[in-house]
Amino acid sequence: MFATTVSSGVVVLVGAVFLASTVEMVEALTIVFAVGHTRGWRSAFEGVAAALIALAALVAAFGPALVHVPLSVLRLIVGGVLLIFGMQWLRKAVLRSSGLKAKHDEDAIYNETVAELENVQSGTNRDRIAFVMAFKGVFLEGLEVVITVLTLGTSAHRLGLAATVAGIAVVLVAIVGAVVAKQLSRVPENAMKMSVGVLLVTYGTFWVGEGLKVRWPGNDTFLLAFVGIYAVVCWALVTMIKPKKPSSPAKVDA
Repeated sequence: MFATTVSSGVVVLVGAVFLASTVEMVEALTIVFAVGHTRGWRSAFEGVAAALIALAALVAAFGPALVHVPLSVLRLIVGGVLLIFGMQWLRKAVLRSSGLKAKHDEDAIYNETVAELENVQSGTNRDRIAFVMAFKGVFLEGLEVVITVLTLGTSAHRLGLAATVAGIAVVLVAIVGAVVAKQLSRVPENAMKMSVGVLLVTYGTFWVGEGLKVRWPGNDTFLLAFVGIYAVVCWALVTMIKPKKPSSPAKVDA
């Protein structure tokens, strides 16, 4: 029973961290490729390195502090944060799956970034622009990964596991990106975001309950029940709000 309980919690934790990290890194990689191809790889890589150093400094500064927060308080706060993040992910994913909102298009983001960079005249600012664009893309997307790892990992007392899974996801995305040498536009991002949203809301609900001293049936095993419940709810919402008649194509959401 104990092994089953631990296994259920670990599966949900690993799935949430891996999918969230993969989605964010695909978006960051798209920006880096656009900057590298358009303005030069040296400045792009310098921006990436600076962003990674800044993220590492944030983890070093705030990560250890979370360990000293009482577990019940930490889970209540983190659960609320995860519910907010998860509902935002689910809202967009449901609207995109139903056709009411255009799907996130990595090709459009790549082309828009290239156009923005090409419109800036070459000169002394060229390296600075490439550096800033790469830094901003990696830092902002990486910040969401850091928040996911710190909140999920610390609350589950598995920060090392969460960090390792996130690292694996980042490395895999980087390897695939290097192999295909272009933005990862064929990744089923909306399906991944739907899955991440379900997992974040699942953990958020579970930990808010634990912070309020709710005793869930089966302890961590009940996480799987929450995953099933929220998955069915999302499927029902998509089915209910999906237009019955074909509508004009939505504008691409970049």
